[in-house]
Amino acid sequence: MKIGAYFKDNLYKLLVFIVCYVFNLLIFFAFKVEKQVIISSTFLYVISFLLVLFIPYFRKKKFYDNLLANIESLDKSYLVLETLSKPEFYEGELLYQALYEINKSMNENVRLIEEHLEDFKEYIEMWIHEVKIPLSTLVLISNNHKEQFDKKIKLQLKRLEDYIEQVLYYVRSENAEKDYLIKEVNLADVIKNVGLKNMAYLLENKIDYIVENAQYKVLTDSKWLEFILGQIVNNSIKYKRNIDNSYIKIYVKKTQEKTTLVIEDNGIGIKESDLKQVFDKSFTGENGRNGSSSTGMGLFIAKNMCKKLGHKIEIESIYNEYTKVYAVY
Repeated sequence: MKIGAYFKDNLYKLLVFIVCYVFNLLIFFAFKVEKQVIISSTFLYVISFLLVLFIPYFRKKKFYDNLLANIESLDKSYLVLETLSKPEFYEGELLYQALYEINKSMNENVRLIEEHLEDFKEYIEMWIHEVKIPLSTLVLISNNHKEQFDKKIKLQLKRLEDYIEQVLYYVRSENAEKDYLIKEVNLADVIKNVGLKNMAYLLENKIDYIVENAQYKVLTDSKWLEFILGQIVNNSIKYKRNIDNSYIKIYVKKTQEKTTLVIEDNGIGIKESDLKQVFDKSFTGENGRNGSSSTGMGLFIAKNMCKKLGHKIEIESIYNEYTKVYAVY
């Protein structure tokens, strides 16, 4: 609470004091009051005014300074009421009561919103599991009757399956702690599973899937890591270049401090202006605008899941040369 601002806000008190004092002097002069009495009276007037002005300032200063400091220091500013003692002046009591009522109303609304979100999340998960049943049946039928199903139909079924899985993991990532299980996982097994799942895409696009030096174990959730790696591989396939030797190379760099999984491709790359935003929600960038259908959600979900698992994910790229994604454990 700044004294200058407080004084400016109470400037009207000074004006009232001056007007009253002038009238008082006129009365003194009218009745020919002695000079010593006028000086003494003036001194008492000034002292009284300063006390009336600054005693409330010092009473309020501690409360308001504490309020502002706590708001700045808290990550969740709306919890500031929990850090305050009830003030002993009337204005402060009014403010404290107003904050209490606002906080109470906000908590009630947040609780209702959380209940609605939880209901919606449960519905989405249920819907996804239900829709996967006929989809899995279609995939099974297409595999058992290959001569009757066009290759392009099977690829579209696979894409539909991938998008449904993306929705499922996005919903689950909001309550990650309930869904993942951290244990020792062999990276080579995860990489192999991702390659098998995307075999049709890789063959269709004539991309070599190269795995080197991957026999390392890390602490993670295998199901989540498989999904994260799958999103990165799908991006590499989607943004391939029209060249003969397209590849996706996956390997591990191991040091004493960390294990880094590298996913490298020689696709169209990412423009430097887009690099800082590739993990942003719904960001498609120059590549997404130039033809490839993209939701901009894959890398966003992958980044979010890595954060919850305690991993780091980084990306580097040179346009029309390569892209490298680093998952650090």
